[in-house]
Amino acid sequence: MTMRLIQILRFCFLAIFLGSSFSSQAADPAHTFAIGSNDFLLDGHVFQIRCGEMHAARVPREYWRNRLQMAKAMGLNTVCAYLFWNQIEPVPGKFDWSGQADVAEFCRIAQQEGLWVILRPGPYSCAEWEMGGLPWWLLKDQDIRLRTRDPQFMDAAKNYLREVGKELGPLQITHGGPILMVQVENEYGSYGHDAAYMGEMRQALLDAGFDVPLFACNPVWDLKHGYRSDLFPVVNFGSDPAKGFAALREILPQGPLMCGEFYPGWFDTWGQPHHLGNTPKYLADLQYMLSHGDSFSIYMVHGGTTFGLWSGADHPFKPDTSSYDYDAPISEAGWPTEKFYKTRELFSQFLLPGETLPKVPPTNAVIAIAPVEANACAPVFANLTDAIDDTTTQTMEHYNQGHGFILYRTTIPAGPAAALTADDVHDFGFVFLDGQRVGIMDRRTTNLVVQLPERKNSATLDILVEAMGRVNFGTGIADHKGIHGLVKLGGDFLGNWSVYNFPLDEKMLDRLKYQKLKAGSENPGEKRTPAFWRATLKIKKPGDTFLDMRTWGKGVVWVNGHCLGRFWNIGPTQTMYVPGPWLKRGKNEIIILDLIGPENATVAGLNHPILNELHPEKDFADNEN
Repeated sequence: MTMRLIQILRFCFLAIFLGSSFSSQAADPAHTFAIGSNDFLLDGHVFQIRCGEMHAARVPREYWRNRLQMAKAMGLNTVCAYLFWNQIEPVPGKFDWSGQADVAEFCRIAQQEGLWVILRPGPYSCAEWEMGGLPWWLLKDQDIRLRTRDPQFMDAAKNYLREVGKELGPLQITHGGPILMVQVENEYGSYGHDAAYMGEMRQALLDAGFDVPLFACNPVWDLKHGYRSDLFPVVNFGSDPAKGFAALREILPQGPLMCGEFYPGWFDTWGQPHHLGNTPKYLADLQYMLSHGDSFSIYMVHGGTTFGLWSGADHPFKPDTSSYDYDAPISEAGWPTEKFYKTRELFSQFLLPGETLPKVPPTNAVIAIAPVEANACAPVFANLTDAIDDTTTQTMEHYNQGHGFILYRTTIPAGPAAALTADDVHDFGFVFLDGQRVGIMDRRTTNLVVQLPERKNSATLDILVEAMGRVNFGTGIADHKGIHGLVKLGGDFLGNWSVYNFPLDEKMLDRLKYQKLKAGSENPGEKRTPAFWRATLKIKKPGDTFLDMRTWGKGVVWVNGHCLGRFWNIGPTQTMYVPGPWLKRGKNEIIILDLIGPENATVAGLNHPILNELHPEKDFADNEN
């Protein structure tokens, strides 16, 4: 073999090797994105970001494409997406990106529908989501300092962000995906001032493989708290863009202006009226930003529903409704509203060269379901698990429980009427004496005293504590659930407790033992006994519907294993959104946990939601103790 032939063969081998190596890597990105001196630049051209917030977890997976098509049809070119750490890592070290948490698929669908993505991975998110997205298991360490450089927190957060990088890093625009920018933490200026903490969070994202622009967002009054020059700043506001951007210019002398959260409405809390935004003012502010070339993200363009037990609580403690309608342009059920069409009309006047608006997708089918009586009941006190014995009462996290409710039981001696007190209860303590409810401890009103009647004999004392969502904003996010501190009767310490866990998970629901009920028979609800109720709905053709909960008290609903969220007769939400894909032709199982007891144990489906019907007269804050 000649030397020349050997050289040719070596060259061919090298070419084949290099070719195979390059083909195994991601192709060169088809697009580029940069932050210019005056504008955002997409492929080198001026790009005004018309964005709207939408959370994969709050939209049935089966409807992701439909809702993204709606956003595109309204005139958006980008969607903003939070990640919720506690959903993705429910158990330390075990990550679940399936189902509603498959945000990578959500981003891929967005790209297919012609939308770019701005990613907001946390670790803290807020979003009226349980504990702001932080996992409850962090609180098992009583001394942990959340959202600080405490190694206990930082190690867990960095581990989470590494996994985020593995899952979503390949979907950055630099790798051919739709993700333009990634947010570092969230509104940290409203919590702390430690710029070094923000620096560590920034570095954690870089280490996780994120190479697109990183940014930080804060409300107008908190822009300078924790500010870093190596993070692009954006400002959050609900009105007056000129004032908001003037404040932003104080820390950003040069560069494009962006509102990271522009509010068309607001979230709801139990017992307060449904919030409605000022549509004319919203449109005027949008027009100001569009005409000045400013970028923005509408929070929310589609709120959806906080399914499961993920709804949070406003501070100091005002629990959020499961409906996250937000008076957004796209309603909770995905319907276009008047605000949607007016926004679409406005956007049509400011399209970039070559842009057109697609047709508005048709709305999904809606059905009504005739009332059906619950035909089985599983009283809580008849479904106790093995007890945990303890000398005193401790919080839910101490007993390795994160959500649901927890029962504390002890025996008290015969004696005169006396006051039962607790140091603190998070969130509602339903107090029973020999199975009869005698009062409720209420965190909202800090009413932690229940008067017990005279007892001729020893009696069983039960305190059933319901944990609603953990506070999601401010320093109160370290929100331990259950009983805090001591319980006393007439000033004397009570000990020797039996503790029962009710985490409301699938395993717990499967072991419930139901009693069949005869039509018209007396039911446990008439005795104000907490219980699980079961009903069967027969459906000919599935479609979206809204469960009418107006005759029920307070609790949680599951449909065919899907947790719809919480209900409470005080309102403002009186219905629960049921996505059509979660129903099936034929029999459908409905399970309702009612901690108060229903007025009428029937279930029906409406073809419209009831989002603003208050019943303060039903609030036990005014009717108990």
